[in-house]
Amino acid sequence: MGDEAALEVPVAHHRTTTDVLVVGAGPVGLSAAAELRRHGVHCRIVDRLPARLPYAKAVGIQPRTLELWDRMGLVRDVLEAAVPIRGQLVHVDGEERARIELEMPPEVPYGFAALPQYETERLLEEYLARLGTVVERGTELVSFDRDRDGVTARLRTASGSDEELRVPYLVGCDGAHSVVRKGLGLSFGGGAFPEEYMLGDVEADWDLPHGYGVRSSRRSADGSADDVLVCVPLPGANRYRMSMRVPPEPSTRGSAAPDGVAHGVQAGRTPELSDLQAVVDRLAPRPARLSRLRWASVFRISHRIVDRYGEGRVLVAGDAAHIHPPTGAQGMNTGVQDACNLAWKLALVVRGGAGPGLLDTYDAERRPVGEEVVGRTVRHAAHGIEADPDDRRTLLLREAQLLVGYRGGPLAGAPYGPAGAPQPGDRAPDCGGLTTPVAAFPLRLLDVLRGRAGHVVLLYGSDAAELSGAAEAARTAGGLPAVVVLPAAGGARPGPTAPPAASVHISPSVPVYRDAAGEFARVYLPDGATGLVVRPDGQLGARFPLGGAAAALSAYLRALSV
Repeated sequence: MGDEAALEVPVAHHRTTTDVLVVGAGPVGLSAAAELRRHGVHCRIVDRLPARLPYAKAVGIQPRTLELWDRMGLVRDVLEAAVPIRGQLVHVDGEERARIELEMPPEVPYGFAALPQYETERLLEEYLARLGTVVERGTELVSFDRDRDGVTARLRTASGSDEELRVPYLVGCDGAHSVVRKGLGLSFGGGAFPEEYMLGDVEADWDLPHGYGVRSSRRSADGSADDVLVCVPLPGANRYRMSMRVPPEPSTRGSAAPDGVAHGVQAGRTPELSDLQAVVDRLAPRPARLSRLRWASVFRISHRIVDRYGEGRVLVAGDAAHIHPPTGAQGMNTGVQDACNLAWKLALVVRGGAGPGLLDTYDAERRPVGEEVVGRTVRHAAHGIEADPDDRRTLLLREAQLLVGYRGGPLAGAPYGPAGAPQPGDRAPDCGGLTTPVAAFPLRLLDVLRGRAGHVVLLYGSDAAELSGAAEAARTAGGLPAVVVLPAAGGARPGPTAPPAASVHISPSVPVYRDAAGEFARVYLPDGATGLVVRPDGQLGARFPLGGAAAALSAYLRALSV
């Protein structure tokens, strides 16, 4: 009796105290929680680890992720902490085969960057704390039950006590070995690469150009890489995150994961500096001496994706939904986009602005993206990104995740406008040259959108009555804020001829900008007076002639209210 009493764990019973429980405080979970809070939704975020891991695992940050963090108001902190990735040096069998320059088109506001995952998590966690939510560390999701009205989650807290929590929604961002995915019974089809890899955070004294990564490999008879070294620059002098194959002897293979998913850091022997140095001696394009090994590990790589991104009131994102080779730094960035896509939809449903059917569009939009990323990274891991058949511009924009789109999806309205114009489902491209009578400098479209959590309706035209009518249609259709963009003076660009600024009178509640450099017209190709709905995740929801604003906006909002 005494022994049984000693083993009893106190249980705290709590009813619904929050709208969403987010499980996992990596970059994906933190992004999901931050977006939920930014949209006015109460959430808790728990993580079983007592502290952030000091590992530079996911380090690459894509331009599209920086755009999303810009709209959140986080990007300045990231830019101050990160280092640029200017390109990659590709060596095969001891010869330089390619020098890939990561130069973005001028309308893209950000380039590629690198930042250790623990720093990314720190910045996101601090941002989330400013919104009033603190990560509950050392708190583990043990199990959950769900029904049509909500989810009952059982947590084990840092103090060792159990807590039962009733929440409307549960979001699993808890990684490759996700408790949420397993509890939901999702399949996780795919496989594992047989090789093991070493990962290390070190300094190298070579004279390679600053800001360039390295991929150096030896090819087997069938053209696949049988020995590889990949180096990514990190903040700090001559600091790199290096990954490489574990030599066949001595084997460092650890025991298989209990759930059969061989992905991530493996238990077992930790590589030493000499292990990494041996591979660098064999494959590096320049002689280099490694030093200051901060940490090292052995890891495995799998390629898997769930059969669906959620069911009912339980959803998964990031590595809980898809895992794949780290080639091209696609994983964390894809997960952050999962989080941003899901969060605004979940917020609308929680607040009663949309029906629960809207959450079905999360799987419809994001799972095809996950499938493409898994397939592409597997091909690039085997043959190298330089073997991709696409042209250099397409390859660059796709790796930057700027080509991710949902045309033809359940929320993409009917196309409108000339060929080549951004259409519903596409990313809303940035542009510069927007002016106001007060500011002495031009703004970018991202400056105009920054901090606006919900949808924004962009109205391009010159007729005050037509613009005012479209702005009123946005307000009455769903309380959508409108922003007016007047054409460049002189009408030299496509679109309406610009009237004098003083002759255009719009409601004081509607901000007005001038497309002074004609960049908005060049990027968006308006067909006369044109309206565009920019979704909270930076994708276009609708495109329409201003004369049909009421009907187009009503149709788009009906699609959300399923």
